[in-house]
Amino acid sequence: MSIEVEWARMTAPDLRGLAARKGALAIRLAGAAWPASACYHRYRASASAASIAAARLVVEGPDPVPVAVLPGLWLGLSEHHLPFGGTISVDYAAYRAILESIVRSLRALGFARLLIVNGHGGNIDPLAVASRELAVAYDFPIVATAPWFLAPAKIAAIFESDTAPKHACEGETSVMMAIAKDSVKAHKLDEAMQQAPAPVHAPAGFSRFYSFSERAPVTGTWGDPRTATAEKGARFLAVQAEALAEAIRDPVLWSRPDPVWRPGRGQQTTAGKAE
Repeated sequence: MSIEVEWARMTAPDLRGLAARKGALAIRLAGAAWPASACYHRYRASASAASIAAARLVVEGPDPVPVAVLPGLWLGLSEHHLPFGGTISVDYAAYRAILESIVRSLRALGFARLLIVNGHGGNIDPLAVASRELAVAYDFPIVATAPWFLAPAKIAAIFESDTAPKHACEGETSVMMAIAKDSVKAHKLDEAMQQAPAPVHAPAGFSRFYSFSERAPVTGTWGDPRTATAEKGARFLAVQAEALAEAIRDPVLWSRPDPVWRPGRGQQTTAGKAE
């Protein structure tokens, strides 16, 4: 019998017992609600599939890790998608408040650490800031990642028309074909490439806001989904799950945060973390 890893399928006693174990890890899935492209209309599910697969890899074997994968957080920072309609977005203050409530709850329940697996580009910067602030404030290791950016050489080797993940591209469309094929409008893949005017991107080394009607005009597609297949999607997910499983076991990622705001910290060691 396989070991359950999904929070929503566990009972309160199950979760209480899991949280009491050394190094208990909660995995929070971060996504968004928006129409991805003309090819499919669904919140990105690759983060969920990869996280659950990774959790199953680490709960079994000679040194099992206690893990619970929380249900996906469907709200995110998605104002750049508003021109396409069908989008619900929150601002940074609301997003951080939600994350803080989750962290506070996990600490109260007895969990030792949190891995946030993000499937939406608009959440990357907010998660980087919020996770570092909350880790120090709650003395709680928090790691945020986006599976598409892990194991880049292995991921790149799977691509055929694209060279790296973009948006509603070969990679994302392949994953959706693997896990929710009925949501992919394959007959619109050619149409998705008909974009005018040309996409706009900031020069290398600069950051500014562009809506996706500027970055991926007309269809929301950035990349070429026409070579997507379910077989590639399964391979992408396997690579991501393996990389996440390795991260879960990596002690460098899970050390206790340095208490930089502790009174007097500026008079203590500069040779590593203060204990």
